[in-house]
Amino acid sequence: MDVPIYSLVLYLVAAVLFIIGLMRLSSPATARTGNIMAATGMLIAVVITLLLSEVLNYTMILVGIAIGGIIGGVAARAVRMTAMPQMVGIYNGLGGGASLLIAAAEFFRYYNLDGGFDVQNAATIMVTVLIGAVTFSGSMIAFGKLQGFVESKPITYPFQNIFNLVIFLAILAAIIYLIVAPESIPLFIGLIVVALVLGVLLVIPIGAADMPVVISLLNSYSGLAAAAAGFVLGNMFLIISGALVGASGFILTRIMCRAMNRSLTNVIFGAFGAAAASSAVGGDEGERVVRETSGEEVATLLGYSKRVIIVPGYGLAVAQAQHQVAELADMLEARGVDVKYAIHPVAGRMPGHMNVLLAEANIPYDKLYDLDEINNEFERADVAVIVGANDVVNPVARNVQDSPIYGMPILNADKAQSVIVIKRSLSPGFAGIDNPLFYMDKTMMFFRDAKQAFLEIIDEVKHM
Repeated sequence: MDVPIYSLVLYLVAAVLFIIGLMRLSSPATARTGNIMAATGMLIAVVITLLLSEVLNYTMILVGIAIGGIIGGVAARAVRMTAMPQMVGIYNGLGGGASLLIAAAEFFRYYNLDGGFDVQNAATIMVTVLIGAVTFSGSMIAFGKLQGFVESKPITYPFQNIFNLVIFLAILAAIIYLIVAPESIPLFIGLIVVALVLGVLLVIPIGAADMPVVISLLNSYSGLAAAAAGFVLGNMFLIISGALVGASGFILTRIMCRAMNRSLTNVIFGAFGAAAASSAVGGDEGERVVRETSGEEVATLLGYSKRVIIVPGYGLAVAQAQHQVAELADMLEARGVDVKYAIHPVAGRMPGHMNVLLAEANIPYDKLYDLDEINNEFERADVAVIVGANDVVNPVARNVQDSPIYGMPILNADKAQSVIVIKRSLSPGFAGIDNPLFYMDKTMMFFRDAKQAFLEIIDEVKHM
């Protein structure tokens, strides 16, 4: 079918809107307009596609749009900010699943045509099936780990990577055979099933605390699946948008891996995080005591400080204490205290988790600093307040070479003059190792749920 020139121009406009929207998502100050621009570009592309394609039943399409729109809108409004990683995981999976279904539909369409398949059509369909299936099943496992439906700890077994490699090679063999002789429906269905199994096997060895890297990687997979679906359908906009999402996802994955001192190869092949869960570096250090504190003591220390740095972690998200953190920060700033937030790239359960959480509490973005920007500030800070973070502030990462987190860039909270740790217990982080920061003379442990702790501190500050 010849494509009118005006449709190509509109596709180009949609692609430009998508690119600019993606660029504007890099800053919270422009993210809202960026999201609107990207959504507008997608709407234009969808409308043009529906007008150009040989649509057999507009009613079914409109019903699908209505059902999907209602479900998506209700879910987006109802989901709590603490559950945002789960929602992102589901969206990644649905993108991969949609690409898988498109490829399957095209397979059966060509199967029933008199002309059958050509090599290009068969190759694009099989590649789309592989990427889409792995993305769908892997994302569902990631969602299950985050939601607690699946064991959050790494699930490993002997020769795991070898087994995964054998499955992958079997999939490649099936794809090559189907490209040459694509008329085997049982083999095609078997390819889908085995690819779904591979997605599960790649994600189960990864612990829930390492989900930021997994989610960013699966996000890139969903983009690649969309691009592959674009080749299957011959849709230029799908190819462009999918390639952009895939590339940005891979870049983000590399950034996250660097922040955790892990290789991208380990993430892709599922060896990621398995050793850390079973490794505990503690040593024979004898009895160590911690210095416990109270809301009154913390309030006094913070109220008479000049510089305070707050380090949010997953415990803040679990307690949903972001609004209380913002309220305390406002009270301290009213007393002339300089308050900043130190954000580690992998804090939380998805890329940007802490940024999203604090943005919900209307904390100005210019008060949020990443690791490189804030680390030199800790030495000048009177107090560092660690809220539910552990491994990202563990000094072991600097000086214990046999530690599973050795070499991981951390926030230098231990260099502040005083350190307050708000945590429910002394339990170790995901790496399974003790944190010597908790036992330092300068550290005070406030054993509370984060929300309850901040409510107590706020009440004390009000009476100062």
